[in-house]
Amino acid sequence: MDNCPACGSALEPDVHDCPECGVAVREATASFEPVPGPMSVAAPHETAENDGPVLVVRKGPEIGERFYLDRPRLTVGRDPGSDIFLNDITVSREHAVLTLAAGEVSVEDAGSLNGVYVNGASVTRVVLNGGDSVQVGRFQMMFHTGGGK
Repeated sequence: MDNCPACGSALEPDVHDCPECGVAVREATASFEPVPGPMSVAAPHETAENDGPVLVVRKGPEIGERFYLDRPRLTVGRDPGSDIFLNDITVSREHAVLTLAAGEVSVEDAGSLNGVYVNGASVTRVVLNGGDSVQVGRFQMMFHTGGGK
């Protein structure tokens, strides 16, 4: 059973409005504790050397899903209009932004509730290296540079 974020009243499952104060509680972002410890490392054959930069989901919903980083700027979030749509309540609607520039890929927190973690550390913005673990909500993804890097 959850509590209303405004008044703290207990809420029944599938309630969309708090019966005590009337605040809309449907589709709120849920808080969670980051998963401690290192993520399992992808085997070399799981991503082709010439695929280009890609994030591969290793833990959480949609294990094995690949997100190819093929544009200069990609949004990450629970909003269906996001370039990388992560459909889970632990992901903010506008969670993060991935930027490709000068041969580097960086990830930046877009003001999310749960933050962005790279290799277990909370980050505001960081340049990714091959093999880095990127966590957004319950999704833990492995970053691969591709191109033999």
